[in-house]
Amino acid sequence: MARADREGPRTGGTGDGTRGSGRGAGRPAGLDRERITAAAVRLLDAVGPAGFSMRRLAAELDVTAMSVYWYVDTKDDLLALALDAVHGEPRLPADDGDTEGDWRDQLRLLARENRAMLVRHPWLPGLIGAHPAPGPHARAFSRAVRRVVRRAGLPERGVSGATTAVLRFVHGYGAFEGRVRAPDIEADPATDHPADVGVTPGACLRGAPVATSVRDRGTGNGPGDVAGADGTDGTDVFDGTDADRLDRDFEYALDLLIAGIEALADPA
Repeated sequence: MARADREGPRTGGTGDGTRGSGRGAGRPAGLDRERITAAAVRLLDAVGPAGFSMRRLAAELDVTAMSVYWYVDTKDDLLALALDAVHGEPRLPADDGDTEGDWRDQLRLLARENRAMLVRHPWLPGLIGAHPAPGPHARAFSRAVRRVVRRAGLPERGVSGATTAVLRFVHGYGAFEGRVRAPDIEADPATDHPADVGVTPGACLRGAPVATSVRDRGTGNGPGDVAGADGTDGTDVFDGTDADRLDRDFEYALDLLIAGIEALADPA
């Protein structure tokens, strides 16, 4: 996995950050790892991991593929960077010494932000399965959830379980919803699990099986079981009513989780 804190391009044998005979030879002006990562995220949003390639990314950046390799070692390194970059999108409650604000409201904020991230980027679940080691942004998000859950007053042995319950619920729901809203974004076959029919690639590694097909919405295979979503002529339909139901079911399930945490917390 690429080091998220590494500065500048990788260095060549000259020891001065360049390759070849001239200083900076082959390095296009205005290109850096942040720009490359942002372009990778946009391309993944458009075509998913199955359609992603370094050549295609280079074409989007209007550079050669070799130019990209000045800044990342491998395609997997770049995918890991893209994965962590989007984990930096969710808003986090202020780390105020764990004394201010209602933990319930903060947990709802984190859950909603995480769900929105997964819906914006439906390729995420497959890459999470392929890159199980979290980057700095993903670790910061998990720490924020754990910090908020701890404020509920659970015994220490229960904090980890409650944190896992929240994260896996949101992951499973967001992954399902992302597939419903963007069914044309295909997973990377290299990360698929053929034996897990009807399961989003990588979700089995997170303990969150979810339906992968829009046509599964009325079969009870996915969160919310959006019944009646298919048109009478056999075509798939996703309208505002479905979106409202997804929102309502998500909020209700989240309330159940929070109520369960409250029920097991120490009143003191």
